[in-house]
Amino acid sequence: MKSRYKRALLLVIGLTLLAAASAFVMQALNSNIALYITPTEVAEGKAPMSQAFRIGGMVKDGSLKREGLVVHFVMTDFARVVPVSYRGILPDLFKQGQGAVVQGKFNPGGDFVATEVLAKHDENYMPPQAKAALEQSQKQPGGISKP
Repeated sequence: MKSRYKRALLLVIGLTLLAAASAFVMQALNSNIALYITPTEVAEGKAPMSQAFRIGGMVKDGSLKREGLVVHFVMTDFARVVPVSYRGILPDLFKQGQGAVVQGKFNPGGDFVATEVLAKHDENYMPPQAKAALEQSQKQPGGISKP
């Protein structure tokens, strides 16, 4: 009888430890996930204000401005725009009129501050979500047509 009790107790303790470890792993993974949204979704208020996320789209022509190491530019999906500031060196393939993905979050003043800028490396590739959003915005009345 005593050995059954010990085995049951060990099983309960083992399952509890496994559940706790799983919870810690899930929490760590959740804190490192960056959501991907478009400028239109940002304008609609779907952007998380307290956590990092990614904005994908095109870098608007004529929007790139440099102030020392800080770079300001505008991301667009041809329907809406999001002003972005980034402190650092941009990737070599980053250009105006080209696709890019920026990761960061809104500061308390409501400005999007990027911590990472990713430039697309193949002119024929675009993430499926960004491609669908661009096509959708071009079909909508009042959407800005692609240059």
